[in-house]
Amino acid sequence: MNKLRMTILSLMCVSALSMIAMPASAQKKEVVKPVNTQKWKKYDVGDIRFHDKAPRSEGSKIYSELIPNPKEYIAQCAREVLATLYFSPKDEVTPVNSIYYTLEDKEGISAKSGGNGRVHIFYSTRHIENSYKGNDKDKVLFETRGVLLHELTHAYQLEPQGIGTYGTNRTFWVFIEGMADAVRIANGGFKGEQDRPKRGHYTDGYRHAGYFFVWLRDNYDADFLRKFNLSTLSVVPWSFDGAIKQVLGEEYDIETLWHQYQLAVGDIKE
Repeated sequence: MNKLRMTILSLMCVSALSMIAMPASAQKKEVVKPVNTQKWKKYDVGDIRFHDKAPRSEGSKIYSELIPNPKEYIAQCAREVLATLYFSPKDEVTPVNSIYYTLEDKEGISAKSGGNGRVHIFYSTRHIENSYKGNDKDKVLFETRGVLLHELTHAYQLEPQGIGTYGTNRTFWVFIEGMADAVRIANGGFKGEQDRPKRGHYTDGYRHAGYFFVWLRDNYDADFLRKFNLSTLSVVPWSFDGAIKQVLGEEYDIETLWHQYQLAVGDIKE
């Protein structure tokens, strides 16, 4: 029991970190440092409700054993997400009034739905069971935290303006999913180089964009993710190039930076 508790504590949101093993030429920081959530300790992350809809499933049993206080766990992860996306509560933060988090016995991994400050996040007990193959509790905790960071980013992140919606505009979609994975990466929610997709393009979204955004943070501006998120308030209609120029300067453009990133991580050669 003591060993299990130590495992849980070491992998809770406040301290669960991982190495980002990208080549030295690809980034300046090799160790993921915990984000400082001090400014967000008193911030109301929303009323958190936890509902286990599959209490008899094996995934439910695994989850409850590893995360005995899900509300506290979700709140801590929420503060990490907020500290990654914003400078302080004084920013124009997307308001979240309630988070309804459910464990459900169905296909898929996890998804965020809802709107107008009312968020629902479901997490699949089947995915928990799949993550537990080999009786690897650490793997379950690592995956559960990473997935939660991604979905909570969807709850708190800002959205591009003047270019349509998530379902109608690819740039909108790339920004939303890329930022969600960037927040997960920035907080040690992926296994570094092992999980970085090779080649492709940032417009493929998710990790393709996420690792690129974190590389820009590590190599150009330590506050890149915060500034990039906040760019949606002032760059209207929003575009990648417009946001890049506002955050990094007029001399930069997204395609040139992508090329430099691909060279740095070794996916292409001159």
